[in-house]
Amino acid sequence: MARLTVKVHPRAKRSALAGRYGDAWKLDLAAPPVDGKANEECIRFFAELARVPRARVRIVTGLTSRMKVVEIEGVSQEELERLLT
Repeated sequence: MARLTVKVHPRAKRSALAGRYGDAWKLDLAAPPVDGKANEECIRFFAELARVPRARVRIVTGLTSRMKVVEIEGVSQEELERLLT
């Protein structure tokens, strides 16, 4: 199981990683922060990146914050770091 901290930037033109933000990753999301749409897009983005089903990705902390901790089952921390770089 892998964990990472992200700072999300909703309402971007497209969903993509935008580099490091201190110890976290900056994630641009093409969804508005309304009705959980940005959280859904965050989960979809990391599920696609790690090639796992959406059910294996969850936001552990930060559901209503820009700083989030995302947990991905079925992927090791080393493998996730490799995918992010």
